[in-house]
Amino acid sequence: MATRRRYKPGDFNLAVKRASAGLGLFAAGPIPKGACVIEYTGTPMTNAEREASNSLYLFEIHSRLTIDGSPRWNTARYINHSCKPNCEIEIYKNRVWIFALRNIKPGEELGYDYGEEYVGAYLSGKCRCAACAPEAQRTKAA
Repeated sequence: MATRRRYKPGDFNLAVKRASAGLGLFAAGPIPKGACVIEYTGTPMTNAEREASNSLYLFEIHSRLTIDGSPRWNTARYINHSCKPNCEIEIYKNRVWIFALRNIKPGEELGYDYGEEYVGAYLSGKCRCAACAPEAQRTKAA
């Protein structure tokens, strides 16, 4: 029988700091595997509003609902893409929840996989995540 998830973020210390791809969200204390870390919040918008928006923090819930996560109070907007994520997204009751895929140590950057479409469209196929950055540095040095 599957364990039911708890859709309420724990009281985790998180910090916004410089990362390999601009700013990132980091664990300031330990986060256990399976924990609900944070909710991605923002302003709900329709398809028409989404098409007219120039926000970089749009999260599509389904074909008729998108969350604009650009308000600064949405700390989850600082979670960067990772090709080797330590977090995952779960959409439940039209809300976006971020869960820990494994135990996360203090000082680790939080990341989830934005998907191939995002990397191709917005990063020109050149990922800058922490997992890929060392490879990019080796290629550049060669």
